[in-house]
Amino acid sequence: MADKGRIIAITGKGGTGKTVVSTLFVRFLSEQDVPLAIDADPASSLPAALGIEVNRTIGDLREEIAQPSAIPFDQSMPTDMMLERKIGELLVNTPDFSILTMGRSEGPGCYCLINDILRHAIDRFSKRFATVVIDCEAGLEHLSRRTMRDVDTLIVVSDPTMRGIKTAGVIREISDKLEISFGKIYLILNKADDEERAFFEDKIKEVGVELIGVVPQDANVKAFDKIGKPLIDLPDDSPAVVAVRDIVERLGLMRE
Repeated sequence: MADKGRIIAITGKGGTGKTVVSTLFVRFLSEQDVPLAIDADPASSLPAALGIEVNRTIGDLREEIAQPSAIPFDQSMPTDMMLERKIGELLVNTPDFSILTMGRSEGPGCYCLINDILRHAIDRFSKRFATVVIDCEAGLEHLSRRTMRDVDTLIVVSDPTMRGIKTAGVIREISDKLEISFGKIYLILNKADDEERAFFEDKIKEVGVELIGVVPQDANVKAFDKIGKPLIDLPDDSPAVVAVRDIVERLGLMRE
């Protein structure tokens, strides 16, 4: 993937803290370049965590495409170029990062078209940005629908529970069966202490996913969430911030 930026996808079961991890990845990567953050979860919690207001999403674009008369398609422009331009209009750009939000569709029907647009966006915009961070939908939807392809680093976020650890193993198995190209798959144990790390370390090895780091419980995260303060503004010495910075460095994403 020499012609593409590095794609980092962050997944796991619901409630494990994927969005916190995604937000902090964007924060640290923005110290190197201007990354693209993609909120691929219909719940759309990443923009608020980054302190960004998003007015239009891929779900909105899907609604427009479902009514062709509402879109002034240029017949002289190839469809993929027109779609790329339309997706580009959804980007919210800041000096530190850009963000694209999946959102929800208001109309009836499945998410097939939204996932197709998202897949197109990942393929196209990964060529424009040095790094793409994808905050995935909870569960295995984007894997089973093959929305994510050719991901450099897949990070599974788990809480200190066997259910979370087993989900990491299932994700690895599904990616193998679907022949999805991942450079490496890692696990982050979130909201865990040293005792829980020791308890789960062997179990993590059994599911065949490498443990890249542990993020402790952080009272600041709870306090920020309570009042709706952007998580990207967590203090530098906040336990989650310190732990995720260490993980980003271990992944070789921080330049000297």
